[in-house]
Amino acid sequence: MSQTATKEFGKWRSMLWPIHAFELKKFLPMFFLFFFINFNYTILRDTKDTLIVTATGAETIPFLKFWGVVPGAIIFMLIFTKLSNVIKRERLFMGLMAFFGLFFGLYATILYPNRDAISPIALTDWMTAHLPQGLKGLIGMIRYWPSSLFYIMAELWGSAAVSLLFWGFANQITKVAESKRFYALFGIGANLAMYPSGYLIRKFANIKDTIPAGVDAWGVTLLYTMGAVVVACAAAITIYWWINKEVLTDARFYDPSEVKKSKKDKPKMSIKESMLYLVRSPYLGCIAIVVIAYGISINLVEVTWKNQLKLQYPNPNDYQHFMGGFSWATGTLTIFMMLFVGGNVIRRFGWGTAALFTPVVLAITGIAFFAFVIFKDQLGGFVAMMGTTPLMLAVIFGMLQNVMSKATKYSMFDPTKEMAYIPLDAEIKLKGKAAIDVVGARLGKSGGSVIQMGFLALFNASSILQVAPYIATLLLAVIVAWIFATKALDKRFTALSLQKDREAAGEALAHTHADKPAMAKATATIQG
Repeated sequence: MSQTATKEFGKWRSMLWPIHAFELKKFLPMFFLFFFINFNYTILRDTKDTLIVTATGAETIPFLKFWGVVPGAIIFMLIFTKLSNVIKRERLFMGLMAFFGLFFGLYATILYPNRDAISPIALTDWMTAHLPQGLKGLIGMIRYWPSSLFYIMAELWGSAAVSLLFWGFANQITKVAESKRFYALFGIGANLAMYPSGYLIRKFANIKDTIPAGVDAWGVTLLYTMGAVVVACAAAITIYWWINKEVLTDARFYDPSEVKKSKKDKPKMSIKESMLYLVRSPYLGCIAIVVIAYGISINLVEVTWKNQLKLQYPNPNDYQHFMGGFSWATGTLTIFMMLFVGGNVIRRFGWGTAALFTPVVLAITGIAFFAFVIFKDQLGGFVAMMGTTPLMLAVIFGMLQNVMSKATKYSMFDPTKEMAYIPLDAEIKLKGKAAIDVVGARLGKSGGSVIQMGFLALFNASSILQVAPYIATLLLAVIVAWIFATKALDKRFTALSLQKDREAAGEALAHTHADKPAMAKATATIQG
């Protein structure tokens, strides 16, 4: 092999695998820690939907997100903050992992088998007889409270285990130079976890084919599935313990003295303060609109799709089996987009095109999905030609929409959103991110749920399908606002980036002119 070829090979190898051999002692445990955490995230995400949708309908999800998940997240953060002040980091991490594992294990062995005995059947029957049909989702949330509690805990796993525990730990023990090489591979590892989790979801869902008549097949499936979650929690605890014992005691990987004790805390802002800050800055306001629009758009499509999915797969085992395939497809496309699409689009076509990629994809797939939902009775000829049913086509297009939206989020939406902060001054960047985290996160997650609850109550609808045309119209309006905000942000981003480049070039030129006398004197000395 020639020297040029050897250099080229080394270049590509460093791009694909930038980890040094001695760093494997630190990288691999962190890689597998994130792997097991995301393994559980995938299983819990699919199982929580199966439990709620097949038991009480997709109409319950907006009520659960607004009245259950949001208050649950606030309570959890208050408890976590209090515990973090009195308990060591290591014990807090392992304790929370054990708490989640214990809950999901107890749900499968105690709460679910006794769900009828502990559910307020009489109360919810009275509510059904006296309350409007538009509150069917709220009644279902109360009637099936054990499954609602499971849904809330599964949602908390995403924000607590993934964002708070893993990334908080990673940011604490990873050096800046390491993070540039480690973090992208951590993301790929997290998506690789969707393969074994998707496989197990489908395998356990197929247990119904071997279960004797009269046995609750879904209960057995749930027992095996939650068993896998408990094992993954135990694996995460073991890996975390080993990292603290073997890696963080190695001076090559961690030096407590390097931790900046005087690091400036992220500013805490109320919702009112955050809104005022964003209103004063059109640039940050555009970023906030983009973040909120993504959250609302995903929520609007997902609930309607899960309603169709229940109609196609009313049996929880069949529903769970389908969701296992959905997770496998999501992991595959996400890894492909992260490796071959996201970075290339940004480099070749610029920030604006890459940022528009996600809303355009959501618009195309969303329109196709709602078209089959709303106009399925008028599509008989087309459906017959495809050799399927309108319901199955709606399920397929909804799945494609969800798979592509998640893949584009990780590969296009998240990178471009973070890039938009780069040209800002340090103070504006810090306060801007804090404001958008408050406003964008809350409105994005709960906005779609509030809209759906409003439509169900306004039209006294018992099914999300009855308000699908209104949801579709609002979805298009949100995506149009998203596109306009992205274009406006692109202009400001380009102008601000050019301004920063000119300022940097001017400073470099001034520095060069200032050094010319010294350079001339040095040259004369050398020549003399």
